Parts: sequence; C-alpha cells; structure tokens
Amino acid sequence: MEEIALHILDIVENSINANATQIGIALVKDSSRKTLTIVITDNGNGMVHDEVNRTLDPFYTTKEGKRIGLGLPLYAQSVRECGGTFSIESGTGSGTKITAVFMLDHPDCKKIGDMDETIYVLKASHPEIEFNYTYEEVW
Repeated sequence: MEEIALHILDIVENSINANATQIGIALVKDSSRKTLTIVITDNGNGMVHDEVNRTLDPFYTTKEGKRIGLGLPLYAQSVRECGGTFSIESGTGSGTKITAVFMLDHPDCKKIGDMDETIYVLKASHPEIEFNYTYEEVW
C-alpha cells in the first residue's frame, strides 16, 4: 500500500471483524522529532498471546476461507522500512491496541494520504460503530 491511510483502513476493518463497537484512531505528528505516531484501539474480541505473536506472519489469518493475512504484516513492514517502531497489545475480551511510529524524514516513509476521506468511508460504511478520530500536531 502506498499510503498510510490505506493501512489504517485495513486495520480498522480487522477491528470491525473482531466485533468492535468502539474504535479509536489517534495521529500525532511531532515536527520537532519528525515522527508520526498512530494508535488504533478497539473494544473487540482481542487476541490470546499466541495470536498476537502470529499476526505478523503473512501466512497466518483467523478469517474463514482465507489462507493469508497481509494487513498487519504489510503495515509493520512499512513502519520498519522507515526506521520506526511497531507494537500490538491485546488480550482476550479486552480489545486490541496497535501503535506505529513512522520516521517522517526517512526517504522510505509513505505519505499519510487522505485521512478525512478514510474516516468518512469508515463512518459511512459502518454507522453502527463509534469512531473516535483525533489528529494533533506538536511543534
């Protein structure tokens, strides 16, 4: 995926498939540190410890009828390619939190893309979900 917004769309769809009813998407652009931190949280089913470790394996998926799951592995790769950090926290019944820190001054950092359009599409497609989107710029 060429834009971070598309990765976010994919991750949020995973949250919806995990029965989340509340999803938070927080972006913080820190100009002094030249970072973009993205935190996606949900109140979905969550994952057991073993599943969390396997989510970055492209040949692992929990989706019926699918043999591969590329969303999280590609997102994590995008973060690593630009020298950033990536983490997943989850527990059964306690939802999931995915944190990615992109290094904006790295030549391999992808463009953010159209987050307004991404949030609009999510809200229009899933009116039953409570989305909380925030964007903050820190100087």
